[in-house]
Amino acid sequence: MPLALGPEKNMNEALREIFAKQGRLATAIDSLGDDADLFAAGLDSLAIVNVMLAVEDRFDVEIPDEYLNRATFSSIAALSAVLRQLQAAQHAS
Repeated sequence: MPLALGPEKNMNEALREIFAKQGRLATAIDSLGDDADLFAAGLDSLAIVNVMLAVEDRFDVEIPDEYLNRATFSSIAALSAVLRQLQAAQHAS
């Protein structure tokens, strides 16, 4: 069920749930701050694909190719910022 992109805290909590289920992190997501390096916590390229698919489904967005990079998935804060940009673009069109 898509989740409307709401306040940052709700978005970050939803992303934490996704990373907990799909991120295959070596470190518990609850112990990491929003700016923590998820690659240092064990995120790998296979997990990124699973996270991306879950994010697209949960937030009813399509992540464009230009955002499919390490920087986008480097932290919860980074991915949240990309999602807010995509939301703004959807509302502008």
